[in-house]
Amino acid sequence: MFGKLARFVVHNPWKIIAAWIIAAVAVVALAPTLTDVLNKEQSGFLPDTYESIQAQHLAEEQFGKSEDATATIVIKREDGQPLSAEDQAKVEGLAGSINATGIDRVVVAETGPQALAENKEVQLVSVGLQGMPDEKPVGEAVKEIRKIGGETLADSGLRMSVTGDAALMVDNEEAFKNAEAIIGIVTVLLIIGLLLVIYRSPVAALLPIVSVGIVSSIAPGIIALVAKGTGLQVDQSLQIILTVVLFGVGTDYILFLLFRFRERLRAGEEKTTALIHAVERVGEVIASAAGAIIVAFCALLLAIFGAFRSLGPGLAIGVGIMALASLTLIPAIVSLIGTKVFWPSKSWQKEPKGTVFAKLGAFTGRRPGVVALVSGGLLVVMALGMLGFKTDYDQLGQLPSTTESARGIKDLQSGFPAGALNPTLVYLHSTDGSPLDPAEVERVAKELTTSTGIGGAMPANEQGDLGLISKDGSTAQINLLLEYSPQSNEALDAVDPLREAAHAAAPEGTEVLVGGPTAAFTDIRDANNRDLSVIFPVAGVLIALILALLLRSLVAPLYLMASVVLVFFSTMGATAFLFSVVGDRPGISFSLPIMLYLFVVAIGTDYNILMIARLREEAREGRSPREAARLAIEHGGPSVGAAGIILAGTFGSMMLSGIAMMTEMGFAVALGILLSSFVMSMFLVPSITALLGHKAWWPGHGDAVTEHGRPEEDLEPARV
Repeated sequence: MFGKLARFVVHNPWKIIAAWIIAAVAVVALAPTLTDVLNKEQSGFLPDTYESIQAQHLAEEQFGKSEDATATIVIKREDGQPLSAEDQAKVEGLAGSINATGIDRVVVAETGPQALAENKEVQLVSVGLQGMPDEKPVGEAVKEIRKIGGETLADSGLRMSVTGDAALMVDNEEAFKNAEAIIGIVTVLLIIGLLLVIYRSPVAALLPIVSVGIVSSIAPGIIALVAKGTGLQVDQSLQIILTVVLFGVGTDYILFLLFRFRERLRAGEEKTTALIHAVERVGEVIASAAGAIIVAFCALLLAIFGAFRSLGPGLAIGVGIMALASLTLIPAIVSLIGTKVFWPSKSWQKEPKGTVFAKLGAFTGRRPGVVALVSGGLLVVMALGMLGFKTDYDQLGQLPSTTESARGIKDLQSGFPAGALNPTLVYLHSTDGSPLDPAEVERVAKELTTSTGIGGAMPANEQGDLGLISKDGSTAQINLLLEYSPQSNEALDAVDPLREAAHAAAPEGTEVLVGGPTAAFTDIRDANNRDLSVIFPVAGVLIALILALLLRSLVAPLYLMASVVLVFFSTMGATAFLFSVVGDRPGISFSLPIMLYLFVVAIGTDYNILMIARLREEAREGRSPREAARLAIEHGGPSVGAAGIILAGTFGSMMLSGIAMMTEMGFAVALGILLSSFVMSMFLVPSITALLGHKAWWPGHGDAVTEHGRPEEDLEPARV
């Protein structure tokens, strides 16, 4: 199959290139963008079976809150002293200025006695907004509030910070835009620089930029079309991750092809024949590797949490398009360029002698037991860092500390309970629709303020009542203030006891639902724990099946998958140690384990497929297991190492984003890729295969040879 594809592509390059360009233009012109289908609210990714979502629906029904966003202006003196009466009057004047300006989407700006902290260091102005926090007009309103506030309080000695859900959304979107720009630029420069070092050719260095650029113009539109057609929700981090994945995986596949093309040229083949053979033999590796990644990403469809579920298909589509481009578009371009793809270097004309990889291969062939023990032992030691592993759900702490909303949260906590910005909302609802007894509402509210982790309740009106009653009197909302940051682990731990206390305190004929951001993230944590327990084994089993079908073996897939899982725990252990023990993070971002698992398992399997295919090829040619390991490292090592460095570099660029989750992901995935390429695939897998010998291919005969030293099967794996 790959031979027919190779011949068609190489002999019809202009048709292939034209087809890709037409597809790119059509998608850009006609398809929606990812921005059109983004879901920026984490709680919106939960199903209706969770209590926080049920509470949200009840609030929308009884209080009409589905369109309400908020902004909180936090005022503090620049010298840290208590606010004087004159300062408080200026704050009152600020609220009046905002109301008088008539900003679009601003309902009212108000302050009052309860908005002044007991220590008088902080005063708040609550701004009601019309619309969802992620709506553009609401974001523009936040920017206008900041502008008016800056002008009103200029040279007053007061520091103003606008925070709240709408302000956080504005700063979050700006941070992701900046991160996307930085990562895109660094990724391109890094790929060009590394390829210049590897091939010493500007043509080879620019090839991935051109080809991935075309794919990057197509993939988002296709993903958006699928999302619209299926109702799939899309997380805002998809665009950044997709960019890195396309450049990283695309460059890997291009490297596999160019290394094989160069090898065939060095063997004396004419350029057209060499390219056809390269596509034919690398095609199996690219298709199998892409299949493993797609299967791993599609396993995310089993997730309850929609942010994970939405990432899987999007990334799978991107990888599928990139694999197709690697087997068609790239060979078509190389067919036109020919050996000039390596210009001006002449190194493609002769095989280098005595390389580092040749020496490493020779040592592994002589001492496979030592190599297996050292490489495996290193991974086990790094995995011990998992002893200090903790997850963190605090999305407020993900933003750079320099953003205004992050500064506002810090200022607010110097005078109010940490949960004042996002109260935990308790809804007491009459099951038969009859009016509630206000005295009972007050009793329930006061009783809940004694629950573990609750710092108090926020009055619902100027009379000091603790419950806000709906128009028909059947539902009451009680605003509770947590003692902890709303999305910290301590706050999340306080929700379940609060729910138990609230359900127990509910009068007969009523029900209680606990909602708000903290409750939503508590439910997200439960969903995440469930997803990890399901997706991990399913993805592992599916990838193992792909390996078993490819290798026609049951033994090799077992130690290949075991080695990948060991790399995962080693990477997580090192990341947890660096960020939580050495650093000051309260834990690792909750989304990191599942993302790292999929990237390391899927992409690490890429390198294992590449190396095990070479090991099988050498064995089929009649070489002993140790000799096969030596030659596999000597000839396959350069492509695995180069691909690992480039892919690790592209993910490592995420560390420059300034967003905590992206920084952690960039470090962890880069480390995982380096361990996968330089420890697992280059040493651990070849050494274990050398030790097992023929048993590695049981029950098949993948290493069987004919009397002439040729494979029994017609399909020959890639020699990259």
